[in-house]
Amino acid sequence: MPDGGPDCTRTTLRELAETVSAPAADLPARLSQLLSPFVAHSALLLLAADASGGHRRGVGDRGFVDDVPLIELDELRRSAQPGTSRRIELTVADEPRGALQFTSRNGALLLLADPRVGHDGGSTALDLWDIVALRVQELADAAPPGYLKLARAASGERMGALTELADEYSTTLESVLAALRSTRLDDAAARASATAVAAEGLVHLRTASDRVRTFTEEPVTTAFQRLREDLRPLVRYRELEVQFVEPPADGRPLPSEVAHGARAVVRGSILALIDTQGVSRVRVQWDCDGENLLIDLRDDGPGDLGAASIQLELVRHRVSALGGRLVTHATPGWGTEMSIVIPLDPPQSAHEATAVWSLRPREADVLQRLAAGRRNREIAADLSISENTVKFHVASIYRKLGVRTRAEATAVYHSRLGASAAG
Repeated sequence: MPDGGPDCTRTTLRELAETVSAPAADLPARLSQLLSPFVAHSALLLLAADASGGHRRGVGDRGFVDDVPLIELDELRRSAQPGTSRRIELTVADEPRGALQFTSRNGALLLLADPRVGHDGGSTALDLWDIVALRVQELADAAPPGYLKLARAASGERMGALTELADEYSTTLESVLAALRSTRLDDAAARASATAVAAEGLVHLRTASDRVRTFTEEPVTTAFQRLREDLRPLVRYRELEVQFVEPPADGRPLPSEVAHGARAVVRGSILALIDTQGVSRVRVQWDCDGENLLIDLRDDGPGDLGAASIQLELVRHRVSALGGRLVTHATPGWGTEMSIVIPLDPPQSAHEATAVWSLRPREADVLQRLAAGRRNREIAADLSISENTVKFHVASIYRKLGVRTRAEATAVYHSRLGASAAG
């Protein structure tokens, strides 16, 4: 920490207070100012968890802030232990750049470019980032339920667009490979070289698509571990025991908005339960059935949780925004049980939402999965049909919806679904 005694400490605390209370748009600049006395830097870049999988923000040298890929940031976040810092080297615009990486205890990532660290500056900066990152998460948890609803709807559109891009370029590259392997081409050396390049490009594209998919998902065990960390401040100063029942390690990964929303739902549910006098223990269990995240909470209280609970009503709104359902059962003298089911896939159309296009039942099935971002191969496996049959249905869907791409079909689908819900 820089020399300066009590005055320096007061300045740091004042700037910390200003940082955690600043609007989201001002956070990077405030944080950079807060950390500069401890770690001088040319740019600051952060990736804090939210309902969309991660929100990237930065300030300073735009050559660094704009040119570090989002997926690379996510890989750095995933590869580091929470509550640690380390020096790394990145390739930015074909040039090596040194950076200091801080990973907060709740998994948020902070990078400081071209760092110059003062005495104990690294450890102090990590402590300050822990506080700021926790505040960022609290703000996301407190966001209106409508934010989760928008993130949920956007999930299908985002994945549909990514799938469309991958399919388009995969088809192009596969066509190039087929042409270059043709026996009608006699330049063997050129053909072999071009085939190798095209094959490498195809692998790279598919790998990138899979990495983007992974970026928008979170392993269920990781999400549950983050829930444990989230609840520590909640129970630290209360006489409350929280028992955790781990989800299956091979459970399906959770879409980012489900992982984020589920943690907020559990936090809110526990707050609702402990509003009742006499609750000393809460049991939290997560499970997956392949299509849904199943959450079960039980307490040892008097079993008189009222339906008029404001905190419980907020939980209901969050569950509804995620397309889920909540059931509470209170038994006087035995406690309260809350069962929550949250679907893992983006909202699927009801029959009335697709009837306007005169889709046949199988076409509606294909459209629902297409809008959820699933590839033709995955749709074929889901419906036990061939990929050629899927392509036939997709072409028919395009014609009936008046669109030409998967992204357009996904957008039209969600637009109609939203209109049906509003009606």
